[in-house]
Amino acid sequence: MKIYNSSTNELPRQATIGSAGMDLRADMWSIKENFIFDGQVLRREDGTIEGIEIYPGGRALIPTGLHTSYSPKYHLDIRPRSGLALKNGVTICNTPGLIDSDYRDEIGVILINLGKEPFVVRQGDRIAQAVLMEHVVYEDIVEVESLDELDDANRGGGFGSTGV
Repeated sequence: MKIYNSSTNELPRQATIGSAGMDLRADMWSIKENFIFDGQVLRREDGTIEGIEIYPGGRALIPTGLHTSYSPKYHLDIRPRSGLALKNGVTICNTPGLIDSDYRDEIGVILINLGKEPFVVRQGDRIAQAVLMEHVVYEDIVEVESLDELDDANRGGGFGSTGV
């Protein structure tokens, strides 16, 4: 996997050998004027952005400053950080976010504040984790004329059909 990092943050990496995910960090300096959020921008005296306050029930697209490329048989899953969810009620709105192998724009994370208090995201905060996942490349999709042509799995009935 190749990563271009336009932020001042360190590159994502696994914290330990056993970690599946790599931490993604907020890049306040790559926020565009038209970014989407429910909250307020917190600015320093010199006008630079110090952080984004996300109101309870609100969401914000947080930039990371990262652009990636990797083999077409992989994608990145963007997943919540359990500590943010437990301690602050902050998670990812569209979890898991999916970054396709041919996406080259900056990776952004859509955070939602399900907590009762405003939540502030600052430069360099760990906001999500990325997991590089291998997937099937769908080259052999074949349309059939009837349900009878599908393999019989002895399952049906919809939700709860496994009896669990």
